[in-house]
Amino acid sequence: MIKYIHQLPNWPAFTWNQETLTPLLMRLRLQQGKLLGKMESLGFELKAEANLETLTQDVIKSSEIEGEVLDEQQVRSSIARKLGMEIVGLVHSDRHVDGVVEMMLDATQNYKTELTKNRLFGWHAALFPTGYSGMSKIEVGGWRNNTANDPMQVVSGAMGKLKVHYEAPASELLEKQMELFIIWFNKPGLDRLLKAAIAHLWFVTLHPFEDGNGRMARAIADMQLAKADETSFRFYSMSAQIRKERADYYFILEQTQKSSLDITVWLQWFLGCLERTYETTETTLKTVLNKADFWKKNTAILLNKRQHIIINKLLDGFDGKLNTSKYAKITKCSRDTALRDVTDLISKNILTKEEGQGKNTAYILR
Repeated sequence: MIKYIHQLPNWPAFTWNQETLTPLLMRLRLQQGKLLGKMESLGFELKAEANLETLTQDVIKSSEIEGEVLDEQQVRSSIARKLGMEIVGLVHSDRHVDGVVEMMLDATQNYKTELTKNRLFGWHAALFPTGYSGMSKIEVGGWRNNTANDPMQVVSGAMGKLKVHYEAPASELLEKQMELFIIWFNKPGLDRLLKAAIAHLWFVTLHPFEDGNGRMARAIADMQLAKADETSFRFYSMSAQIRKERADYYFILEQTQKSSLDITVWLQWFLGCLERTYETTETTLKTVLNKADFWKKNTAILLNKRQHIIINKLLDGFDGKLNTSKYAKITKCSRDTALRDVTDLISKNILTKEEGQGKNTAYILR
């Protein structure tokens, strides 16, 4: 009985309604041109800062989609080091963070280089440097070959009450299936925005690795988007938008994988998500550029790691009012330490007290 699109006789001969998609593609091209034009008007330093912040969010949000929370300072520091950027507040990053960063940077900075089997194996090995996913030993740097455990299933729910959302192709089919995918991926001709959407769906449907397929699918889509933009600078993060729409993302993927090879609905959702990404990018970049300007002006001021965390949160748009209790909770320090940090920031003309707060004094950026 056929349950999934990869079991259909004509797989992977995807079809779609071009007439339905053309207006959306035209709007996207217009927005893309405006965005890239705006960023090209900036100086190199600001472009580099915007690129750094966008890549940081891309790495963090792509992991969050899978339920994994990475340390933002570690991610930012790892990217900056690998891009050769000198920034304030660099911290040590562990090898897992470095591995995720290496995969994303290879996909977006080296977007002109052909995708190969060995390159994908390298990405996977970078994602799982210890050879473990959590407590489980997995096949790293190679297609999943756990024939005894076929079919590979995507499930949710508690043990004993698991719900199967999807079953991937049997592992013995992967070598041939991935060869077809890689040939198609590297072949020119198709609109790059459409190709990003199809590549994402095709790769995650094959589910060629034991773990990390979602993050790799998004990196693959980002690689095609970089090809569409014709630049290694990243000024928008689709993963950040997908994170906001995670429930819809998983729902449309599941529905598409249980439907037909006409993937118009998936393409509409993916391209619509990209359009929403473009729409929110102007606001995001305004924040990024404000942050870049702030740190440039205050580069000579000595601050500790906790203060960096708080200042960046305030620059990003802090939810509610900052007081010493919230400072202590966010930075995992005592209230006395928080008060000393805040007092120091006030003395350095970075923070100021809000008026009329009494015992619950709140603080804002000057």
